[in-house]
Amino acid sequence: MTQVTHAVEVDTRPMPAKDRRTLVFWTFEQLGVDMTMELVSDHDPLTLRSQFELEKPNLFSWEYLESGPAVWRVAVTKLKGKHGVDHCCGACGG
Repeated sequence: MTQVTHAVEVDTRPMPAKDRRTLVFWTFEQLGVDMTMELVSDHDPLTLRSQFELEKPNLFSWEYLESGPAVWRVAVTKLKGKHGVDHCCGACGG
């Protein structure tokens, strides 16, 4: 198990389920390359991982830090920028 330091924590446990995905993906977008978001959940966020794999292929790493039964903690690290580079060229506006 890896100890994550200097991570942005996103604790979804007190949030309505309908708001969780939006916050997690927004937070991920705000991360710089090699920054980590520590996701805290009351269930295994396997569905969220599948969504990351579909929408952000090869742009993140996913490491379980704690695996329940009451709390799951996952380190999600941003590996590259939007187009697979570590900087923004500005062409797409994103």
